[in-house]
Amino acid sequence: MDVAVPRPSGRLPGVTMAGFRHRAPGLMDIAMVAHPSVTLIVDLSEGEGIVYDVHGRRERGSVVVGLLPGDLRAAGCGAGECLQIRLEPVVAGAMLGTSAELSGTVVSLKDVWGRDAGRAEDRLRAAASWDERFTIAVEILNRRLGDRPPVDPEVAHTWRRTLAGRGRVRIDGLADEVGWSRKRLWSRFRSQLGITPKRGARLVRFDHAAHLLAAGHAAAGVATRTGYVDQSHLHREVKAFAGLTLTAVAVAPWLAIDDVAWPASSPTRP
Repeated sequence: MDVAVPRPSGRLPGVTMAGFRHRAPGLMDIAMVAHPSVTLIVDLSEGEGIVYDVHGRRERGSVVVGLLPGDLRAAGCGAGECLQIRLEPVVAGAMLGTSAELSGTVVSLKDVWGRDAGRAEDRLRAAASWDERFTIAVEILNRRLGDRPPVDPEVAHTWRRTLAGRGRVRIDGLADEVGWSRKRLWSRFRSQLGITPKRGARLVRFDHAAHLLAAGHAAAGVATRTGYVDQSHLHREVKAFAGLTLTAVAVAPWLAIDDVAWPASSPTRP
């Protein structure tokens, strides 16, 4: 697996991306672990491309993976390329137009962008380098960002405080910070991001724990460090969010390359 990342100067707020070139001698079948972002995967492979399977539902080619996709797997064979774009939920709605509706789903990019999806794929596939592809992707996303309103500032603040606290936050405290009632924050957050503040905090905390497991830390220590009651509590959360055991998460290929593909946002950093 070869990984390419954009230069820091070519990034958009709330957006990270990486390019992948893979060569599999046989069938590639990997578990995709839930992440606190809406993930846009543009398949640039020639031929049939990658197939995504979640609970028996299959999508082929370029897809949008919403928050909390559950037991999701990606399969393919041979050589291929894809551009993976992670969108913070607070910007995903503006760029995709359907952020809240994407929670818990995997859908074809064509279902979200229509004909623009094919045009984007063609431009990205024809580019001469990954640097050119990143530039094109930023242009496409920037144009779409200007077409739709962002989420409420209070919702954005709550989400980013949740990320900063690695999921260990008090929802009542966040409501006080933005000057809203707990009920109003709960309602607006869910309608705009597709999940409740509590579920979002659980997802962020799970992500931190999953990356620590992948980095080789013992499960008992990870449970303590990330605020779970005990190892059994951690096991239940990993099963709920990824459909995997602690051991399977620790060796998941999807997590193994994160420090290379997404170095600026690595959850294993202090």
